[in-house]
Amino acid sequence: MALITRGFGSKTHGRDTRLPPGQTQVDDWPVLTAGATPEIAQEIWEFTVGTEDGKTVRWDWDSFRALGLEDFTVDIHCVTHWSRLGMPWRGVSLDRVFEHVETSYDFVMAHSYGGYTTNVPLEELLDGQAWIAFEADGEPLEAEHGGPARLVVPHLYFWKSAKWVQGLEMIAQDEPGFWEERGYSLHGDPWTEERYS
Repeated sequence: MALITRGFGSKTHGRDTRLPPGQTQVDDWPVLTAGATPEIAQEIWEFTVGTEDGKTVRWDWDSFRALGLEDFTVDIHCVTHWSRLGMPWRGVSLDRVFEHVETSYDFVMAHSYGGYTTNVPLEELLDGQAWIAFEADGEPLEAEHGGPARLVVPHLYFWKSAKWVQGLEMIAQDEPGFWEERGYSLHGDPWTEERYS
């Protein structure tokens, strides 16, 4: 007597286990932007973190990169159902950034050149989970992909990885950013398909 009936196998048979539900693997890197692509020269780029006491920690291009560049390879997942696996990047870990920031707030609003915003809990930016990236695939980030620098938070849907990142604002409670105000999830976990609120 057979203990397993044909047809009752794993639903993930033949599917890469690194792909969250509802995602399809791509080899290229689709460009999706909600507005015009800003052109920010390295000479004028700066990164800031504003804290609840009104202080702003500020870096220019060279001083930010001097915090310590590292190479990292991660999978990225877009809410529009594409994923790119094993993508190589270079940037500065947000762990390095927050060595220079004192805050008691638990949430962050990321701000971009051009006005884009997105919210992320601070605990999901630390412990090797997020970076400010300057390179992808061994090349400087092109403007259409968020260059000269973008936030990379690979364990959340990619709209949380703000292009053209300019800084982080510490906030006391979770507040919606650009896409969150338009119905996207406040959190954005691809493994539980937190696409929309």
